[in-house]
Amino acid sequence: MKLNFLYSNIQADVAAIEEELRRAVASEQAPLIEEAALQLLDAGGKRIRPIFVCLTARLGQFEWNQVEQAAVAVELIHMASIVHDDVVDDADVRRGRPTIKSKWGNHVAMYTGDFLFAKSLEYMTKILNPEAHQVLSNVTVELAVGEIEQLRAKYNFDQNVRTYLRRIKRKTALLIAASCQLGGIVAQLDPKMHRKLFLFGYYVGMSFQITDDILDFTGSEKSLGKPAGEDLRQGNITLPVFFAMEDKDFQMKLRDITEQTSKDEMQTFIKEIKASGAIKKSEAVAENYLQKAIAILEEFPPSKELRPLKQIVQFLDKRKY
Repeated sequence: MKLNFLYSNIQADVAAIEEELRRAVASEQAPLIEEAALQLLDAGGKRIRPIFVCLTARLGQFEWNQVEQAAVAVELIHMASIVHDDVVDDADVRRGRPTIKSKWGNHVAMYTGDFLFAKSLEYMTKILNPEAHQVLSNVTVELAVGEIEQLRAKYNFDQNVRTYLRRIKRKTALLIAASCQLGGIVAQLDPKMHRKLFLFGYYVGMSFQITDDILDFTGSEKSLGKPAGEDLRQGNITLPVFFAMEDKDFQMKLRDITEQTSKDEMQTFIKEIKASGAIKKSEAVAENYLQKAIAILEEFPPSKELRPLKQIVQFLDKRKY
């Protein structure tokens, strides 16, 4: 996902954050962990969380140092969760490149994830506002709970949509929400306003994850960096699958899916999910969350600083591979 439409000063901010991330993962004591973390950085990424910190900070008065510390902290948390996720999912490829787990093994991957979490704590201590610490610590706890929930729910075709929504809230939406709120906190916005930014980020995050779950069925292997339908093959039941399972006969077929299910077999399942209308229904849910996000922005006084936030929402609404 390229966000080239953003103002040039935001692009410069993200470039500075990228450099700081490289400094953050540098480790003379553990060169192997540094190498592994740099591989994850070099694989790229949307950097949407740091971008939101930068954009929401511009709604108030801020010191760049505080914005940078917050942006780096949230991205390090995100990176750590990715590394741990790949171990849990036994994933060999991410963004078209070998995962840390596949290249160095589970032990190095887990310690790399722990290292990244620890570095995020280091950056959090440099943020002067204690409310920011509370926001980040709360979301880190919820993120871990979300990972456990996903692990427990694998191949459980009897779970309900509410369970799924709670899971993606914890795994994805809350960290994006925290990123939006942190920008407001370090910019010294009124608490009422930065809490609105948290809600804005929550709605964006829910839509973002649902769209990712849709793209798992509609995207190509090249664009996804992994085989289409891989989430389902790994036992993760997402919103399109829930809609498709309204057909009880199809639900019974899905119960045969395991990690050993072949690509050809997965293509058959993917075709049935697309034919069921589940994709369009899921897109409507994602769109509804984005409309709620826009409604939150309408509660802010008009300003040019709101424009890129609205543009990101519009961009996410059209996200396709």
